[in-house]
Amino acid sequence: MLTEDEKLLQAPTNDAPSFTVSDPWRVMRITSEFVEGFDALADIQKGVTIFGSARTGPDDPQYQAARETARILAEHGFSVITGAGPGIMEAANKGAKEGNGHSVGCNIELPFEQGANPYVDTLVNFRYFFVRKTMFIKYSNAFIIFPGGFGTLDELFEALTLVQTGKIFQFPIILFGRHYWAGLVRWISSRVAAEGKISPGDLDLLTLTDDPAEAAQAVIDAHAAQTGERAPRVEA
Repeated sequence: MLTEDEKLLQAPTNDAPSFTVSDPWRVMRITSEFVEGFDALADIQKGVTIFGSARTGPDDPQYQAARETARILAEHGFSVITGAGPGIMEAANKGAKEGNGHSVGCNIELPFEQGANPYVDTLVNFRYFFVRKTMFIKYSNAFIIFPGGFGTLDELFEALTLVQTGKIFQFPIILFGRHYWAGLVRWISSRVAAEGKISPGDLDLLTLTDDPAEAAQAVIDAHAAQTGERAPRVEA
């Protein structure tokens, strides 16, 4: 079965579709999806989105690190937002629950079934990736990126582009897992930056860590800078 994203991105054909399957009709559905997302998430004042592989199992150290990072942030009043699926997403939602915080899942329609994990308090289902990605950015004060695949990389570089181009400010992008991300960061430094494709200071937009407390503190400090409040310290 085709997803709504696939239908939207199909090239036009000579066949004249009925209005209810046409692109103007889809614009109305897209608008309603934005409205639903904005309505469901409007109360989030302090949010952090945690990304990472859906294939990461509970025995993986990164799963436990995501769970701990989310727990700390929940205890400091942050809503924890994920893609609602398994793996790192499940770990983060579980940690948010353990920290007595607000656990949010933004699920996406996929060709293969992805059900929401059982630790989500507020679940919003999306048909369109770009609508869902808007929610991640709009209701987050930071992104924490755990090891993941193409979807994780997509979110990483979209956030980097938005910060680099001044669309969002004081928005930490934290790469969790130094060993996993080291090769990518070296390539960006030795190739992309060295050839002048980005400015030297653009590398400073990324924070690397292996410590849940350090990741959480970076988010807390950024939110305090945004609001002018004093940032509490995370106890190691």
